[in-house]
Amino acid sequence: MTPSVRLQEMIRVIRSARTQGEERGIIQRECADIRSQFRQGDNGERSHSLAKLLYVHMLGYPAHFGQMECVRLIASPRYSEKRIGYLGAMMLLDENQDASLLITNSIKNDLSHSSQYVQSLALCTLACMGSAEMCRDLAPEIERLLRASHSYIKKKATLCAVHIIRKVPELAELFTPSARTLLSEKNHGVLHGAVVLITELCERNPDTLVQFRKAVPELVQIMKGLVTSSYSPEHNVAGISDPFLQVRILRLLRILGHNNDTASDAMNDLLAQVATNTDSSKTAGSAVLYETVLTIMDINSESGLRVLAVNILGRFLLNNDRNIRYISMTSLQKIVQTDHNAVQRHRGTIVDCLKDQDTSVKRRALELSLALVSAVNIRSMMKELLIFLSVCPPELRSQTASGIFNAAERYSPSKRWHIDTILHVLTTAGGDVRDETVPNLIQLITTASELHCYTVHKLYRALIKDIAQQSLVQVACWCIGEYGDLLLKGECEEIEPVQVTEDDILDALETVLQSHMSSPATRGFALTATMKLSTRITDNVDRIRSIVSIYGSCIDLELQQRAVEYNALFKKYDHMRAAVLERMPVMDKNSPGHTNGDTSGEIKEPDTSKPKPVEAGLLSEPASQVCDLLDLLGGTDTPLQLSPAPTSTPTTTSSADLLDLLGGLEITPVPTVSVYEKNGLSLKIQCDKQTETEVTVTLIASNSTQNDITNFTLQAAVPKSVQLQMKAPSGNVIPAHGLGQVTQTVLLNNPNKVSLKMRIRVAYSNQGAMHQDTVQIDSFPSAACQPSFSPL
Repeated sequence: MTPSVRLQEMIRVIRSARTQGEERGIIQRECADIRSQFRQGDNGERSHSLAKLLYVHMLGYPAHFGQMECVRLIASPRYSEKRIGYLGAMMLLDENQDASLLITNSIKNDLSHSSQYVQSLALCTLACMGSAEMCRDLAPEIERLLRASHSYIKKKATLCAVHIIRKVPELAELFTPSARTLLSEKNHGVLHGAVVLITELCERNPDTLVQFRKAVPELVQIMKGLVTSSYSPEHNVAGISDPFLQVRILRLLRILGHNNDTASDAMNDLLAQVATNTDSSKTAGSAVLYETVLTIMDINSESGLRVLAVNILGRFLLNNDRNIRYISMTSLQKIVQTDHNAVQRHRGTIVDCLKDQDTSVKRRALELSLALVSAVNIRSMMKELLIFLSVCPPELRSQTASGIFNAAERYSPSKRWHIDTILHVLTTAGGDVRDETVPNLIQLITTASELHCYTVHKLYRALIKDIAQQSLVQVACWCIGEYGDLLLKGECEEIEPVQVTEDDILDALETVLQSHMSSPATRGFALTATMKLSTRITDNVDRIRSIVSIYGSCIDLELQQRAVEYNALFKKYDHMRAAVLERMPVMDKNSPGHTNGDTSGEIKEPDTSKPKPVEAGLLSEPASQVCDLLDLLGGTDTPLQLSPAPTSTPTTTSSADLLDLLGGLEITPVPTVSVYEKNGLSLKIQCDKQTETEVTVTLIASNSTQNDITNFTLQAAVPKSVQLQMKAPSGNVIPAHGLGQVTQTVLLNNPNKVSLKMRIRVAYSNQGAMHQDTVQIDSFPSAACQPSFSPL
């Protein structure tokens, strides 16, 4: 058999391998030699063979066959073999393997060994891979070693006790008395381990936390000694005396002083001393100062001390190290709500961090800048944020735009400023804004009636300049459709007016409709705006009709449906087009359809103190005839509310077919009363009282003639104190020979319980002739709910 090569020689040969295959061949030969050495028994070469196997393991090759050899070497009386055996156990074994249980007895024996170096091997192994069973068995031995005379053993026993507490928390009480006495040690290693052990105990047991709060003065004295001590080469790091121990003590003080005034008062002077005397030019000093800041912010510290902590973080923002700037802004983000004024002093430095090259630093600076926006600095901060929006990375644009919108909504000094800010964002990053931005801006514009002329002029200029930003184009199309007449007048005090012709406006909207950059939603806005302009301009109605008709065969179904409906409005319902395309009323954010997904808002009742425009899209007569219905109650003092009937898709249903579905059920019919009989048209009414103040009225129309009745519509008016809501009718065509009916439901709410009156206007077309009649219902008896009526 060839003699085994030494470890250094094996490493040299493996490193000289030119290919991975050559390396695997060398490893296989060496592993075969190692197995042979293990099988030969005690020949003095086992420790060298295991050392080579550990190097093979470090290279990622299998080394599990050396586990039992580790157990044998640990049991060896030779220190050199024990050292390699324990090292192998820490690398090749873990707590989940059965072989780890075989070394428990060896570790227990070595913990009582006369040599402190053998004891340290056993302590390191137990702290590294000790299982819960091993920790339970060996915990008394560790507690005994905490009282050993050698500081070398105490240090390792302390760290081993930390591992035991993490594995078996119920053993924490065993180490509490010893941990308290370790604070009197002078050795920094033992003291460091003691602070770590006490921190672990306090985090896991509230009772222990109360007990160790009595040690705060002692910890303060230790910390003061470190801060004021003279230069010590053994513990000095970049001019800071043992910064590792200082950081550990500060963390422990933070835990002990949390929500405790007595402990916090005892450490306030110390924290002020550390914050003022520690040099922050070195990384070690910055680490100590950072832990000091965290401790100040977490305990019940004085206000002056908190301001000092914020100033330290402000100095960190000027550091050349990006990591320090990042953690500084992270800490400021946590305290900006509680110490807003103190953080505001460093607003300029924080804004400068928006120009940093590192994206993570920019993100933190953006979050902190948005948190610093207030009513006082809204203009200056928004200017900086808008500049940042124009140059920020693409991954930050959406967050920046959302933050600007939220800040502008909360702190905007005026509506004009608010509109200008949002338009600036849409111009810069319109593709990165949220979906609800468009309806929110439209709602804002509708409420600012004095700015309609200014807004439509500004949006028109933005539209003809760039149509790539879809959100901006949608808002611009909506405003042009609503306020195009103001644009044509060319009179605007807030902005330099521009002379715009009807052809210019239509050319701009046609450009949007035909652009490949326009989304289907944007084309829908543009088509609707074009249609609305048909009532706001005079010379180009035929051109609008031509534009709309083109999209009647559009491949996009939404756009096609709009075009078909608008064409029908031109052809069949031209008399009501002006009323249908009136300006939209002021929209409320809490109104239905404008909740942006938030259904918690209250729905406001309509203001009945002011006259409101009638939604003529629901009427069958020109808007000028709306007041005629109200005038019919000449001798009535109580004013009426007019409620037009909503439109619906014409459908004809048969009540008989629906009743047939109920089979043999016995249904109590609701009484019906005829209120209108003329020209073959019969109108009946059903009344159902829902509550003390609410009544549901169903109007049923049937046709006994030989021809279908078309364009059938109903209008209703009630006294002003009564709230009326008309549901959509089941259709507008009544089949001949009584083969079908058209029904419409009316909801009445009578909170004042006044005498109910209703006036109904019936309009329909029969054989090409238009008919219109009015019926007045004078009373609604509360008992039988059967009305009395008189035709007018």
